[in-house]
Amino acid sequence: MSTPSLTRVDPTLDPGAVPRAVTLMLHGGTQRSTDPVGSRSASWHRMAAIQRRITPQLHAEGIASWLLRYRVRGWNGDGAGPREDARWALEQVRAAYGEVPVVLLGHSMGARTSAYVADDPQVAGVVALAPWWQPDDPVRALRGRHVVAAHGVADKITSARMTRAFLVRAAGVAASTEYVDMGRVGHYMLRRVDRWNDVAVDGVLRVAATATV
Repeated sequence: MSTPSLTRVDPTLDPGAVPRAVTLMLHGGTQRSTDPVGSRSASWHRMAAIQRRITPQLHAEGIASWLLRYRVRGWNGDGAGPREDARWALEQVRAAYGEVPVVLLGHSMGARTSAYVADDPQVAGVVALAPWWQPDDPVRALRGRHVVAAHGVADKITSARMTRAFLVRAAGVAASTEYVDMGRVGHYMLRRVDRWNDVAVDGVLRVAATATV
């Protein structure tokens, strides 16, 4: 099996300095597949494009952006693979910078993965773009975290209605929840690209501002 990898883009820092926070970006996937996430993965490239666009604004605020590439494409029933890879990436953040706050920025399956690993003590919150959240996904990992979710009503792959329902459940444990209506756009963020990028960077900056790690 392939190994997970990270595309790290860190701000220029004085020797010995650390970023104010790290944004860990998690790309989408598919329901079932054990195929490796290769260099031609559209899901990975989608998040890589967002990383390129939002990194200058994040760096201006002293925030690094790290993009995880999973080992395999699929959720595969219980999400064990993506969840293990995300926890591995969080360990890499710790190894590099110690107890720096982390904001999870995920699209689709990446947002679903975020909701499972947000209980890591360094995670301040989750910014979810067109999340693939299901009625049986637990919300307990979001306890005390801030959650921002953006969804378009024309999404035929994942459900804006399910996203709102998930946020209602999460409101019972999360520090805060927010829903951003993206209007009549679909799942793959191919329309209103600038708006998706703005929501991503704004959400990351606002969640990072709450961090007390």
